[in-house]
Amino acid sequence: MANTKSAKKRILQNEKRRLRNRDVISRTRTYIKRARLAIKEEDYPASEEAVRQAISELDRAVSKGVIHKNNAARRKSRLMAHLSKLQEHAVSDN
Repeated sequence: MANTKSAKKRILQNEKRRLRNRDVISRTRTYIKRARLAIKEEDYPASEEAVRQAISELDRAVSKGVIHKNNAARRKSRLMAHLSKLQEHAVSDN
């Protein structure tokens, strides 16, 4: 247990931030999951929109300081790689 006043305050601040960050992380994971499912269903227009929303959420998480910018960049890169592979597959079928 914290003894000093500043340590007690820090505990309260950390808890507030943890709860705020948890909401942002949860929202980000949800959008990434939606994008992955859309890609898996091989519906290119829906996948494209889902990936765009996921990228937006990742950028929002970075701007709030919840995740590191390189972490977001890696996730966005992987989503785009899956999307482009789907696009190639969709073009080759037509």
